Amino acid sequence: MSEHAEKKKVVVTGGAGFIGSHLTDALVLKGFDVHVVDNLSTGKRENLNPKATFHEVDIREFDKLVPVFKGAMGVFHQAALPRVQPSILDPRTTNDINATGTLNVLVAARDSKVKRVVFAASSSAYGNQDTLPLVETMKANPLSPYGLQKYIGELQCKMFSELYGLETVSLRYFNVYGPRAATDGAYALVIGRFLEQRKKGEPLSVVPDGKQSRDFTHVRDIVRANLLAYESPKVGKGEVINIGGGNNKTVLEIADIIGGPKVFVEPRIEPKHTLANISKAKEFLGWEPKEDFRKGMEELKELYKLA
Repeated sequence: MSEHAEKKKVVVTGGAGFIGSHLTDALVLKGFDVHVVDNLSTGKRENLNPKATFHEVDIREFDKLVPVFKGAMGVFHQAALPRVQPSILDPRTTNDINATGTLNVLVAARDSKVKRVVFAASSSAYGNQDTLPLVETMKANPLSPYGLQKYIGELQCKMFSELYGLETVSLRYFNVYGPRAATDGAYALVIGRFLEQRKKGEPLSVVPDGKQSRDFTHVRDIVRANLLAYESPKVGKGEVINIGGGNNKTVLEIADIIGGPKVFVEPRIEPKHTLANISKAKEFLGWEPKEDFRKGMEELKELYKLA
């Protein structure tokens, strides 16, 4: 890809966040002129790549997006107020960012003549389904405002492809883990939360019985999927594609890998199980996960000095 990337401008919204910062690093390494849009509400300044151009802009501020997007070939839209629980507590704010913010990104991309937008969608759109693995043809059944907002983003992307000719593709991420993931607060996924609890000598808070399972996907695999989605000639018409590890682990399994005592806490609204069918990713992107889950977990334990 690098021979085609020289001086080509791309924008990463949410580029100071967990996934966006890893994606920015990869794009910089490939020679792109990377511009990061982030309001640092959940992203961290220390995640910013010094070789990328940083714009402290909120995606709700449409008029500030357009100048940043001008001259860009592609936009990787990662910015969001993530996770289910914050959306349940504050559906209006999360909707402003996750749904209206995505609309702002698409309009700014259209007006700036961006060629392609790669959208960070979510497996939350599936909710609970009768069968596994989860396939893109299943009817969406979001259980939370967050899942609904991400699903609306997919529909907006497809509409913009059909109405305005803006190339779009939506990648449904499944439970992303890896370095820089949130480890505390409402935005922490189970792996990050357990690692932080173990580091502090606290019991691991298992919700509710730990038997629910998740398809965990390493951030490096997510980054590769984004790069392939940007380049692939087989997508660009609003396709929705699962990006998952292709095998799931229970919360209790994760707790056992990290180690330490456990405490069981009240249940919350979430799907019982997730598992991605990744056939479409293989067909349209030539993508499949390469990262081994156990090795990824050992890497994180070493990072947290728990090994």
